[in-house]
Amino acid sequence: MITRRSLLAAATLAAPAGLLFTRPAMAMEPAVFAEDGIAIRGADPVAFFTEGAPVIGSPDHALMWNGTTWHFASAENMETFMGDPEAYAPQYGGYCAFAMASGYIASTVPEAWTVHEGKLYLNYSTGVRSRWERDIPGNIMKADENWPTALG
Repeated sequence: MITRRSLLAAATLAAPAGLLFTRPAMAMEPAVFAEDGIAIRGADPVAFFTEGAPVIGSPDHALMWNGTTWHFASAENMETFMGDPEAYAPQYGGYCAFAMASGYIASTVPEAWTVHEGKLYLNYSTGVRSRWERDIPGNIMKADENWPTALG
């Protein structure tokens, strides 16, 4: 015989199982790609412009900007960045520019960089950067359309 108590017990037991089949809401990705809370995997964003190469920064020259810690190779580079962070920060929050052109996000490595028309772009790998470089203006146009909605 089914009683009110047995129905309540069955419903209580079934509830946790039902929760296994629901998907949690997808969280929005952070505005800046960071590994362990550090942008550009610790590379100095200013050095891409001044040295023409990725240069690993130091925690001795670090600052918090846009919710992320940025490292710099020198106090001078840190001050330069502080004067105009948007000019030195990578486009698309440091996520892969080629992936952004395709409408999704991917991590990046400092070695896969490009400065184009005064802006820093990062890519997932040097191989992906080669694909990015085949049509930088076209890829930028597509990536600009997708940013920041691709974050979720």
